[in-house]
Amino acid sequence: MEVLAQRAGIPPEEVIRLNGNENPFGPSPEVVKALGSFQHYNHYPDPDQRQLREALSGYLGASPDQIVAGNGSDELIDMILRMFLGTGENIVIPTPTFGMYAFSAEVCGGKVKSVPRNEIFDIDVEATVSAVDEKTKAIFLASPNNPTGNTASEGQIRALLATGAIVVVDETYYEFCGQTMLSLVDEFHNLIVLRTFSKWAGLAGLRIGLGVMNPDIALTMMSMKSPYNVNLAAEVALLASLGDRHTLLGRVQAIVAERKRMIGLLEQIPGIQVWPSQANFVLCRLPEGRGQEIFEGLCRRGIFLRYFNTPQLRDYIRASVGLPEETDQVIRALSELVEA
Repeated sequence: MEVLAQRAGIPPEEVIRLNGNENPFGPSPEVVKALGSFQHYNHYPDPDQRQLREALSGYLGASPDQIVAGNGSDELIDMILRMFLGTGENIVIPTPTFGMYAFSAEVCGGKVKSVPRNEIFDIDVEATVSAVDEKTKAIFLASPNNPTGNTASEGQIRALLATGAIVVVDETYYEFCGQTMLSLVDEFHNLIVLRTFSKWAGLAGLRIGLGVMNPDIALTMMSMKSPYNVNLAAEVALLASLGDRHTLLGRVQAIVAERKRMIGLLEQIPGIQVWPSQANFVLCRLPEGRGQEIFEGLCRRGIFLRYFNTPQLRDYIRASVGLPEETDQVIRALSELVEA
């Protein structure tokens, strides 16, 4: 926040940071209490994650031996690729999407086969399946997708699973839409579903994610991970969050309601195209050729959104759903900059 404030020349408390899809309400009050009262930070965490996996089992409705917790879902993405992807082999990703899939694959010496989504950012299932070859080890997709906010259907996922490649469905934003592929994990040995506590539970800074998968894959992942990959503070915070789900899911509903209001307000600004969203962010296309100019104008006002300038997302911005007063300031600034 200090860096962003310095760029804008304003105090940090005046910065509006809606570029990371973070939870504007923060963690549960019970998390703050639990972290402050925990007495055993001098000990290492349980490398077998027994209490964590048992608690997550109740939340997810999956067996503990199907669950692996990680230092954010980024670590799980990395472990999946280190397990399955070798030098010269490839993964397939429908794009645009979350950048860590390609980044981690390239770190592992693998190649990335990007398959463009269609004009409404839906997965081109036929093209994605056709991209799979003898060197394809995995297909990665997010549902809801980041940054487009749309979900994949069960039929689409089943078609991808039929290729035999590992299919990783990243459900980072599940709680904001309620649509999941967890019920397919027992049916398909090649399906891995990822979740996180960063968004719905407001624990982004503590890094805690999880994967649900075939027990054999989970066993291998547990044996190859760092022994203490999830720190005790993150474990304490996760358990406290699960104990206060009512509060956190109430906040999720508030974010969903604010998302609807934000979309309605954005749609009233001439020249801006707004895409439907099932996540905690909204993707917009700014007037052609003016994306950089408008984005920089927002930054000068201390409003930081996510700007894209790729061939598929030319002149696009993504705005996280924040508090109502933050939405109002974003709308006011965008309206003035677009009309300038």
